[in-house]
Amino acid sequence: MKREIILSKLHPNITWDVAIIGGGASGLGAAIESVTRDYKTILLEQYDFTRGTSSRSTKLVHGGVRYLAQGNISLVFEALRERGLLRKNAPHLVSNISFLIPSYSWWAIPFFTIGLTMYDLLAGKLSFGRSLPQSKSETVLKIPTINNQNLRGSVLYHDGQFDDSRLGINMVQTIFDNGGIALNYMKVIEPLKTDGKISGVIAKDGETGIEYKINTKSVINATGVFVDKILQKDNPGAKVIVQPSQGVHVVVDKEFLPSKHALMIPKTKDGRVLFAVPWYDKVILGTTDIPIENTSIEPMATAEEVDFILETAGRYLTKKPSRSDVKSVFAGLRPLAAAEEGGKTKEISRGHKIYQSESGLITVIGGKWTTYRQMGEEVINKAVRIADLPKKKSVTINLHLHGYKENVDINDPLHFYGADEEKIKELTNNNAGLNEWVSEELKISKAQVVWAFRNEFARNVEDVLSRRTRALFLDAAESIRIAPKVAEILAKEYNYDKAWEENQVGEFTELAKRYLLPNPVKPIETSE
Repeated sequence: MKREIILSKLHPNITWDVAIIGGGASGLGAAIESVTRDYKTILLEQYDFTRGTSSRSTKLVHGGVRYLAQGNISLVFEALRERGLLRKNAPHLVSNISFLIPSYSWWAIPFFTIGLTMYDLLAGKLSFGRSLPQSKSETVLKIPTINNQNLRGSVLYHDGQFDDSRLGINMVQTIFDNGGIALNYMKVIEPLKTDGKISGVIAKDGETGIEYKINTKSVINATGVFVDKILQKDNPGAKVIVQPSQGVHVVVDKEFLPSKHALMIPKTKDGRVLFAVPWYDKVILGTTDIPIENTSIEPMATAEEVDFILETAGRYLTKKPSRSDVKSVFAGLRPLAAAEEGGKTKEISRGHKIYQSESGLITVIGGKWTTYRQMGEEVINKAVRIADLPKKKSVTINLHLHGYKENVDINDPLHFYGADEEKIKELTNNNAGLNEWVSEELKISKAQVVWAFRNEFARNVEDVLSRRTRALFLDAAESIRIAPKVAEILAKEYNYDKAWEENQVGEFTELAKRYLLPNPVKPIETSE
């Protein structure tokens, strides 16, 4: 797992079968699909794994109830199947959560019951549970803080919940478990071509500045909202294919939704749905959907988006959340296929699309976490055809991801490590000091920081507090408070000096302030 050892394998005389640019859901899914078919596979990520859109979801593995309302049956069917497979292959991260759709009119309960019964039927044997109408008293019992004025009842349905970045790191580990390579902080700076066809890439190590020539039979562009930048490097005249859409979430304390059940508001003022979902002893409220002109690695929520979420949630809760209640606010950009002129982002298909350039570069956009496996299978099938690789059958339908463990106790603060939990406990037993809390409030120990560095490719404080643990997304102020402790632990692991520690704390603090309210309005642009 040491970066130096991984880098030593990047010989220019090696030809890879598949090289993937991008370490989000799409790229990681394609890499797993490739490496488990025994293709020589390498994945390169400019930042950290899942740093962009893939760490900023609503934390749901779902079929998409609103897609059903739009009549997109095929997308819902595919997503429900993949939802069930993901729960089977990563049960330590994917759990069944019930949602209540409140009804304040006489027709809503039968209407949603019929629609959600179809949702259940489409899931077939992979169903998470039956959708059922709930009386007013049953609804209030399940969600005590729901606004019960004129409430007639609700409809209960089931979907999946997960931790996006934790799934991402388990996918990275799965790539290595199967003989592949994945590198974060490795930026692809230009493609290589032979007779006009793509034959490799030049990549630059973000830590050392060293450039590597990587020869490969196929290249997959899975960089999310940044795919057009790679397409422009391949062909300066390439047409723009992505229309970014911003989704914002705010996080508040569980007192606003003291329940194991989630709340789904079926129609907001802008025609979307809004979720209030319990997650790691907090509640996520979101999301929005607005078109964005410029892509950035750290997009910023607008005041209008935050106020919209708080106001909408407040109409359905007895305790109305305000700006002062927000623990963290985060924004993500969806890589949607460019719409026809005048089209709205909510009307753009959420299904994935795969493109092939004249050079042979393969680009994938759209889709979502739930369907990453299906996307990966289709992308690698295309790479096999283009690069004339030996045909091999996909095995990912029944592939257990790294950390696979059944029947985890979700009340255990280490449950999301799955099978690795025992190794972390062993690390603690062998090093008494690592049993101490870095944050008792967020249940983060010193051992988790060490584990993140030694076994999960964390390179800095942000990696640990944003994605190996979810501190920044759960409580930005608390993450700022504990940053010096994390920097001290990492400096000891790296054998770095005090200046490195202080620099790390300063950089992370500036970043974390953007997750607090009020926050600045300028996003951090991606580097060229």
